Amino acid sequence: MRIALIVFSILLAACSTPLLAPHKVEVLQGNLITPEMRANIKEGMTRLQVRVVLGTPLINDPFHADRWDYVYSLTQEGKLVTQQRLTLFFDGDSLKRIDDSHMPPPVSAEKK
Repeated sequence: MRIALIVFSILLAACSTPLLAPHKVEVLQGNLITPEMRANIKEGMTRLQVRVVLGTPLINDPFHADRWDYVYSLTQEGKLVTQQRLTLFFDGDSLKRIDDSHMPPPVSAEKK
């Protein structure tokens, strides 16, 4: 009986070690906007032209029809690795303003 209790205790202790941690899935959410894609959008473009370059916005708020948000995040092993946000403001059908303050800086030609 003691041997069974010892074996059971060892097995139970082994289950609590981090060696048997659950697998955490890599989670990609949203629209990844590359620096090349960002460089291709300019003020004055139509909604259709922007949609061809960037795709459908992740957030298209019916209360703010003149604002499109492109959001992207990458989570690996439960930790946020990367997050970016690009917000476009339209006046009618024309792109009026681009807010890319939450985008990673473009890669310069020297670092390539």
